[in-house]
Amino acid sequence: MNRQEPPNKQKGEERFIASPGLTGALIAFVFSLLWMIFGFWKFLVILLLTIIGYYVGFRYFSDRESIKKLIDKILPPGMFR
Repeated sequence: MNRQEPPNKQKGEERFIASPGLTGALIAFVFSLLWMIFGFWKFLVILLLTIIGYYVGFRYFSDRESIKKLIDKILPPGMFR
């Protein structure tokens, strides 16, 4: 019998999907490595800046108009257009 590919998967487009346990272990390893290298307080600063960067990226860079509004709040409107 000939097996067909699922319709959403094209030829040559295979993605590696890690298990949730492996992903969690990798994240924990990176956090513990950063803690050992930089110490507790520097690690907290790195973690805080990462969370802020994720929030800004998710909130503002997902919509083109929202980034324009953010730039207009920071700089005078129409300065770079």
